[in-house]
Amino acid sequence: MTRRFDSAGLTFRQDYFGDPAGWAALVNLLQDIFGIDIGPLQQLGGPDPSSMPFGWFDDEGELAANISAFALPFVINGRIVHAAGLQSGAVRPPWRGRGLYRDVTVKALDWCERQGFEAVILYTDKPSLYEPYGFRAIPLHRYEGAAPAPLASAAPARLLAPTHADDLALLQSLLKRRSPVSTSLGVTVNAAMFLINTQLDPDIRLSFLEDRQAAIAWKIDETGRFRLLDVVAAEMPSLAAILGGLEIAPAAVEVLFRPDRLGWAGVAQPLESGTRLMLRGLGDAIPNFPAMLSPMADF
Repeated sequence: MTRRFDSAGLTFRQDYFGDPAGWAALVNLLQDIFGIDIGPLQQLGGPDPSSMPFGWFDDEGELAANISAFALPFVINGRIVHAAGLQSGAVRPPWRGRGLYRDVTVKALDWCERQGFEAVILYTDKPSLYEPYGFRAIPLHRYEGAAPAPLASAAPARLLAPTHADDLALLQSLLKRRSPVSTSLGVTVNAAMFLINTQLDPDIRLSFLEDRQAAIAWKIDETGRFRLLDVVAAEMPSLAAILGGLEIAPAAVEVLFRPDRLGWAGVAQPLESGTRLMLRGLGDAIPNFPAMLSPMADF
């Protein structure tokens, strides 16, 4: 039996991020459905230039359904994968049940295949929605343990504000030449997502270690527990050097990626989250070790 598809009253569009009205329609959709505001991304360098959105618009220019594909190369088990990511998937309630989301998802995956991407990844809290398209969930693990003794730094780190022009330019330069945080699983390029995440979560602190030429995304809770979200650098500093530059000596550390390049070995723990990372392609390839992508690689 053919599944229902009904686009009456709607117009399909593709590649509309260069149109201010099209971009505003996506901003409104994500704000209305998920309560997140990606509008500030325009002041942080704009959306990823590789982005290709697919959507159905009504007569007033409101976006009824959207999904966006973009280049997201990543390392898995030491190999760089020419991959795409899918994000910003949403359908407004009045338009649900008409097959619109299935339609834009198929269009996006077809585009990814035509572009020659060997894999596609996405985050979702509804994994069963994507399994029919060949996606499978990757188990995600964080690492926790005692903090190493801080390593003395030539100069203390300074806080960065991406909304300030000089700090934004510095971050953009670091993001262009970053290396993956892990050889098991880590993105190689994620500038737009990293920058917008600094605005979406007010608890994220962003610090620059000048002697290491590294930007550190981190949090610390009321108990003094240090959480490392991401490191943007051409050469990864050790965790001891990071703590020394930040001038903190926490009792406990949690790293939200595999710390094989940090000179520190924590204990892998399953990530307790309703959100799943899903992979399409690459056969049976999964990380050889417990790992996860930095949360700065998604919104």
